[in-house]
Amino acid sequence: MSLVTLFVSLFIASAMLTGLFRLIAVRISLIDQPVSRSAHSSPIPVGGGISIVILYCLMVLYLAIFTAIPSNELLLLLASIPVAAVGLLDDFWQLDIKWRVPVQFLAAFWAIWMLGGVPAISFSLWSLENVWILSILAALALVWLLNLYNFMDGIDGLAGSELVFVNAMTYLFVMNSGDQMLQHLSILFIASGLGVLVWNWAPARVFMGDVGSSFMGFSLGLMALLSMHHGSMTVWAWVLLLGVFIVDATLTLSRRFIKGEKWYEGHSSHAYQNAARCYKSHRKVTITVLLINCFWLAPLAWLAMQNQDLGIIFAMIGLLPLVILALRYKAGTQAF
Repeated sequence: MSLVTLFVSLFIASAMLTGLFRLIAVRISLIDQPVSRSAHSSPIPVGGGISIVILYCLMVLYLAIFTAIPSNELLLLLASIPVAAVGLLDDFWQLDIKWRVPVQFLAAFWAIWMLGGVPAISFSLWSLENVWILSILAALALVWLLNLYNFMDGIDGLAGSELVFVNAMTYLFVMNSGDQMLQHLSILFIASGLGVLVWNWAPARVFMGDVGSSFMGFSLGLMALLSMHHGSMTVWAWVLLLGVFIVDATLTLSRRFIKGEKWYEGHSSHAYQNAARCYKSHRKVTITVLLINCFWLAPLAWLAMQNQDLGIIFAMIGLLPLVILALRYKAGTQAF
């Protein structure tokens, strides 16, 4: 099957499945009711992200049957499934953090074990090579990325468009590397992300839910680990591509933690949420994030790929203005 045929098939399947799960969510009353911190004013069905999870499982099966990808890497990809399952249960019953986090860490360590460790990280003047430290940091990063992606899924179209952008850039970076797995996964997430956006773009008719957002964040983390292991991308390129999400979520939750607030509970004090209230538009904020991604972070990620010893320098150059922007929109404090 050509990649073009695969892309079109996945897009159509995603759009249709998302529409189907929207109807099912309405039927079983899986509805997000607006509360004081909500960014929407009317009830919206939840769970549209299940379509991406299903297509992901089919893609793993396809890769297992039709490619020569190592079995340990295919088993690594299965780590996303329990994360999605916990996310779905959370959509139904609001699971306590003490149930969610252990499963997330188990999934993270499973993935790292299947990979056989984490490649060294270059900090320009020195490299971190200790396998135990790298493995612990990788597990923390996977769990953090999973949760920050969930926190950033708070306005229409933002998480879905981020998924499409990151994977579009990933495909461009690896298209000539012979990295079959990342090429297929990128096509999957671009197509399925666009299919979900048919329903999730502002004004949203369905939310992805925790099943979608947590799964997306964790899966992107797995792709980052795989690309580093294959030598097709660097950690700093990933940090830049995910820069808006990393900066907003990390700064917001750090400030909430310092103020003694329960950072892990729902809130509406992210910079992007404040910006949406300020401009009274989800679409404007989402498009602005896409513009920052395409015209600021993507070129710097490419430079970080071309000059790997300077990757951390390009990452700092790219993230500093984002920190300033997040502070401008009062990240960590509900405003506007």
